[in-house]
Amino acid sequence: MADVREAFYRVLRHHGVKAVFGNPGSNELSFLTGLPGDLPYYLALQEGAAIAMADGFAQASGTTGFLNVHAAAGTGNAMGCLTNAAASHTPMVVLAGQQARRYVPVESMLTNVDPTRLTDPLVKWSGEPLRPQDGPALLSKALMLARSSPRGVVYLSIPLDDWSRPADEPALTHLMARSVEGTPVVRSLDEVVEALDHAETPVLVLGPGADTDEGFEAAVALADKIGIPVWTAPSAPRAPFPTRHPCYQGILPSAAGALAARLRGHDVVLCVGAPVFRYHAPSQADFLPSGTRLYAITDDPGEAARAPMGRILVGDPGDALVRLVGLCERSDRPLPGSRLFAEPEPFTAEAILDAVDQGKPANAMIAFEWTSADLIRDRLTLTRPKSLFYPAAGGLGWGLPAAIGLSLARPDRPVIALIGDGAMHYTPSALWTAARHHVPVTFVICDNHRYRALEQFADLLGVPRGDYLDLGGIDPLAVAGGYGIETRHAETLKDLTEFVHEGIHAEEPRLVLVDQR
Repeated sequence: MADVREAFYRVLRHHGVKAVFGNPGSNELSFLTGLPGDLPYYLALQEGAAIAMADGFAQASGTTGFLNVHAAAGTGNAMGCLTNAAASHTPMVVLAGQQARRYVPVESMLTNVDPTRLTDPLVKWSGEPLRPQDGPALLSKALMLARSSPRGVVYLSIPLDDWSRPADEPALTHLMARSVEGTPVVRSLDEVVEALDHAETPVLVLGPGADTDEGFEAAVALADKIGIPVWTAPSAPRAPFPTRHPCYQGILPSAAGALAARLRGHDVVLCVGAPVFRYHAPSQADFLPSGTRLYAITDDPGEAARAPMGRILVGDPGDALVRLVGLCERSDRPLPGSRLFAEPEPFTAEAILDAVDQGKPANAMIAFEWTSADLIRDRLTLTRPKSLFYPAAGGLGWGLPAAIGLSLARPDRPVIALIGDGAMHYTPSALWTAARHHVPVTFVICDNHRYRALEQFADLLGVPRGDYLDLGGIDPLAVAGGYGIETRHAETLKDLTEFVHEGIHAEEPRLVLVDQR
């Protein structure tokens, strides 16, 4: 007869989970005992790094991420990067170890107190079994909820003495035979089609929900068919449109007034696969220019309900784009034309991005967490879906470990982590995992010795700059070398381009430091 632990493993396999990421403690050792070889365990030295690895792995592989953390303390360590996973709608199950059942009522050390409330409001659902035998059923529920629209994170807490108890075999038989299929689609797109067909100056805004194989291709076909300019939604965690396409305009700013200014002159705005909108920089300006109508398509009813304006349709964004290509009338509207970039000064953010772009292969995947360069990240030439990944909620420390997850999920695509020197120090221990498992990520650390993004916000808010924005005295190369990573300092931009290009055939992780002016 199978025990709860073996039943748990069977449910994981049944739902296509490919790997376990985590940082275990005493409460989790019972779960890990006998972990089968087809479910590899990737150890991280801190839970924030572990959840970002699982997030990157899930986004790149299209499977459900699975993370193992240590009770409440481990959950707390993971919460910063959990905000990013929640905001990007990553399907993921977080498994926390609970203290032994006898000790939970007296709140002994390492008891996960009120676990079903601990991660609110970031998760779709939380659970803890009433009986040891209920654990596999709750896992099955969690995995199906994580993948149902809108996708997201689910949290489970399992007592450490449940794993060796006998499983409920009849219930397990039913669990292994059930599944949930189907994605909600927009019932009718007639209203959107009519708006686009009769618009004089329409514009398309795309978000992460469009960055799928079908959505990416359909967005290009729609832009070509009706000659519509295309923007990436503000703070979007993905790149849902080719950055060198003649219709592509760039990334929308995150302040309401600045965003409205970009949309001025357009009578119809169609936003697909993104919130309306993820504002960040303070502004008292109106959300939309006068006379502009906004339509949006999202698979998240919550995003639809909190949009401050517009006509919002709930359904699969990729499916909607495919259908719009067939339904919209062809227009003779001329394509907007490709953007031209000015020649940058040496070692500026623009010059560094250009140097990376010259060295990277066309099929590279990029984890981008260089926040002061966010609005110019589309200097990178991106031609296919799932090419760029960004922390969806802005929580720092995500990009470096996420790159490791990307590479583990897609070893057929070279991975580059483009990270600011400040962001690197939130989860540097992830470099140890990369070295231990020989994950061939090329880490590019852009060093300006300060919190450049915060300086920009200090100027915006009229706040005097202080020493708290100075990052001097840190040697990123020494930090990386201590974790066993090959390192180099790029003395020239040509050095940087060559280092990135050599990463195409790398078999180990490597890191280059480039000074930014």
